[in-house]
Amino acid sequence: MKFTLGARLTAEFIGTAFLVAAVVGSGVMGEKFSGGNVAIALLASTIATGAALVALILAFGSVSGAHFNPVVTLADAIEGGQTWTDALAKRRSRSSAASPGLSWLI
Repeated sequence: MKFTLGARLTAEFIGTAFLVAAVVGSGVMGEKFSGGNVAIALLASTIATGAALVALILAFGSVSGAHFNPVVTLADAIEGGQTWTDALAKRRSRSSAASPGLSWLI
């Protein structure tokens, strides 16, 4: 199924906002509950971030491709998997999603 550009941009926006919240939130919680053990904090943060990324890719992959990493979008555009217009629009959508992603944690 081919989704509209608006649907793809919305998926990228929501996915990126949740990913930013997961990365920052897992770091904060890992540090808080690790009892000062840096290795445990990093391990907890990594596992939580990886799990969140898998969930977001499964949720949004069929809509937008789940290109939460700008390099993935760039590579896809270079290979002809999407237009440069779509790639730039996705970049703007992801850039504008970072602040809302962080504000959910406050």
